[in-house]
Amino acid sequence: MKVALHNLGCKVNAYETDAMKQLFEKKGYEIVSFSDMADIYIINTCSVTNIADRKSRQMLHRAKKMNENAVVVAVGCYAQVAAEQLEKDDAVDVIVGNNKKKEIVDIVEEYLKDNNKFEAVIDIGHDDTYEDFEMSTVTEHTRAYIKIQDGCNQFCSYCIIPYARGRIRSRNIDSIREEVEKLAGQGYKEFVFTGIHLSSYNYEGKTFADVIELVDSIEGVERIRLGSLEPGIVTEDFVQRISKCKSVCPHFHLSMQSGCDSVLKRMNRKYTSEEYYERCELLRKYFDNPAFTTDVIVGFPQETEEEYQVTEDFVKKVGFAELHVFKYSMRNGTVAAKMEGQVDDSIKADRSDRLIGVGEKLTEQYRKQFVGKNIEVLIEEPVVIEEKTYQIGHTMEYIKVAVESEEDLSGQIVTVTITDDANNDFPGVNQMMFAELV
Repeated sequence: MKVALHNLGCKVNAYETDAMKQLFEKKGYEIVSFSDMADIYIINTCSVTNIADRKSRQMLHRAKKMNENAVVVAVGCYAQVAAEQLEKDDAVDVIVGNNKKKEIVDIVEEYLKDNNKFEAVIDIGHDDTYEDFEMSTVTEHTRAYIKIQDGCNQFCSYCIIPYARGRIRSRNIDSIREEVEKLAGQGYKEFVFTGIHLSSYNYEGKTFADVIELVDSIEGVERIRLGSLEPGIVTEDFVQRISKCKSVCPHFHLSMQSGCDSVLKRMNRKYTSEEYYERCELLRKYFDNPAFTTDVIVGFPQETEEEYQVTEDFVKKVGFAELHVFKYSMRNGTVAAKMEGQVDDSIKADRSDRLIGVGEKLTEQYRKQFVGKNIEVLIEEPVVIEEKTYQIGHTMEYIKVAVESEEDLSGQIVTVTITDDANNDFPGVNQMMFAELV
């Protein structure tokens, strides 16, 4: 039988989609593109916003339209929080919540026996078991995402994820080592840690710093890239330890959401802007010119123009290498959705445009520092731009670089000289620097 999988949402979802694909392959199913006619459609859903819910429903309905006789399976976060609604949806045949994905092949085969609508959703808020997938290969050629943690206990006022993913659960550290060793042996050089709340990793007393040190010691590991971190994990001890690891990339995605203390308080974030800034300065103390990236929500309920301006000023103070700006999107079931003072969409759009503009200038300023310098790039793939062949890759700071070369250098770490920051010289080329081989 033919199986098509489609992923919506975060890197954790992408990791789990790859893992489910391998489970079907091991059982002899043929994996086809989602646009092809399939017997089984697996949609790994997202529920981070109301818009994500809608996209999940649309994709489920699209699958049924492509083949009305196919088995359509809703998996993941939207399936977890909206199981009752999906039970009434004729487009959906099987509902699989989080922490049941590892059983997906058995669940689908159980459905195929009698074609009765099947639901496999547990009360994830009371489940403390980490669902451990065994990944034998990954989608990307040079970079491997390693999921080490699931769940979140933070309960930020805008976020549904603790209800969709459950409480914090951490992966056995020996399982992490085995997966990295296997993938490093296949030639993967860069490993990216992912999780719902990475900073909370704790397995039998082993912390996230222990995981980083362990993976750094594995033969073949050239780079370790950290996923999204909470500011609270950035202590002197943590930074000292990871700075001694040869492969840790000086690229830190520090979760922020707002640079204004009054907004942070309404969001139920657990830090102030000053504490956040102190963490950035601590990382700068141990790492040379690190790249800071973050997410910012504009138009949060009751956000005034003055509060927005505080955030804009704070963003400039930190000097981010890149900003990911989001307009606040109401999510039913959260505290923020019930708050008075919801901000008008036109105001949200205006603030988003302004902050994106600030972010673009900061990105340009950060990248210009590398022009004329020699730097290492992990090449990922060759790309033809205006009839010239370029080798495309990223620096340890996660700056995208193009090197003109006919030789396929995929998987190699090469030293280049950055020549130009030609962000928009070519159609379809986004935020890419150009370089020459040394």
